[in-house]
Amino acid sequence: MRRVVITGLGVVSPIATGRENYWQALKEGKNGVGPLTTFDVSDCPVPIGAEIKDFDPARWMEGKEAKRSDRVIQFAVAAADLAVEDGKLDTAALDPHKFGVYIGSGQGGIETTFNNFKTMMEKGPKRVSPFFIPMMISNMSTAYVAIKHNAKGPNICVVTACATSVHSMGEAYHTIIRDDADVILAGGTEAALRSISIAGFAAMKALSTRISEPEKASRPFDIDRDGFVMGEGAGVLILEELEHAKARGAHIYAELVGYGTTCDASHITAPDPNGEGASRAMRKAMHSAKWVPEDVEYVNAHGTSTELNDKMEALAIRNVLGDHTDNVWVNSTKSMIGHCLGAAGALETIAALQAIEEGIIHPTINLDNLDPECPIRVVGPEPVEQKVSRLLINSFGFGGHNGVLAFQKFEE
Repeated sequence: MRRVVITGLGVVSPIATGRENYWQALKEGKNGVGPLTTFDVSDCPVPIGAEIKDFDPARWMEGKEAKRSDRVIQFAVAAADLAVEDGKLDTAALDPHKFGVYIGSGQGGIETTFNNFKTMMEKGPKRVSPFFIPMMISNMSTAYVAIKHNAKGPNICVVTACATSVHSMGEAYHTIIRDDADVILAGGTEAALRSISIAGFAAMKALSTRISEPEKASRPFDIDRDGFVMGEGAGVLILEELEHAKARGAHIYAELVGYGTTCDASHITAPDPNGEGASRAMRKAMHSAKWVPEDVEYVNAHGTSTELNDKMEALAIRNVLGDHTDNVWVNSTKSMIGHCLGAAGALETIAALQAIEEGIIHPTINLDNLDPECPIRVVGPEPVEQKVSRLLINSFGFGGHNGVLAFQKFEE
């Protein structure tokens, strides 16, 4: 069977841009959550988030192109370019028909949608921008990246809420295995940190309201958590067929060996409290990797900082790993970068793969008191030094969408 490896990592995040800077910030426990500054928050119900400040799209796109693209597209283009650079991938030398792009987004160009709706209501439909549709639709991120890099192979935009990135990578994995592509830029992008999205999540009572202490608002698995903190950004990884990667002398971060996807089919927003769907997704990923519970050394959790998700996920992990759970480190990248929705899984995967590279598992900040209803071994505010060879990435989205990836240290 064709094998799939990771050969490049591209990051645009609230705490750093670029793989090396991002990883250093994670190890240091840098907090990306604070007061929002990129738009008027005077009437915003929750004026905090994990925001990317001073992002300049002109670094990645020409002036006109940048003006005609939503922030969600700009993030995707930047992360894809950074992945290509990190992986030393000469895209011009690739067979374009075996080169694909799978970059998903949970909400697409929500800012463009809001602005054009406001224009239409105030000035009439004739004043709506002719670029409204191509700036708004979720799949345009994949289109921009494909055009820039001449990727004429499979091109798909997955939309499964917070599980988007993991499903993007999982489907790309299967595409390479069945020989429909040799290289795929896969991951997710999100720029939903705007008043309309915040208002919606706030109305659902899903967001933390720790406004006076924003730096303490995102606290996965902590007993005092009160909701998630919205973030933004993009993560793109190079998924590559092993022999193709070896032929060009690529650095291999890890091998993707398993993918599990299921649906709770129980509620439009709340996870199945028993974690049945999440457990099945974990087991499917482990089955395709040919792992037993004792093989798992580390789980990068979905870990949203909401009461329902954290309890469910802890239960699912213990259901799947049994007594071995006590030997497995768990952490949540969201404690530092907030919940980046459709981009979350990719950013978290990039963080987790560094554990294989360096033997360091990044901290979960703000974990002061582990919730006794989350009986798992969570990394606290300090990083843990431990050799890691096998790990799981969990992502669970509204609608009951579950996705899990299994990675291991590459060996011939």
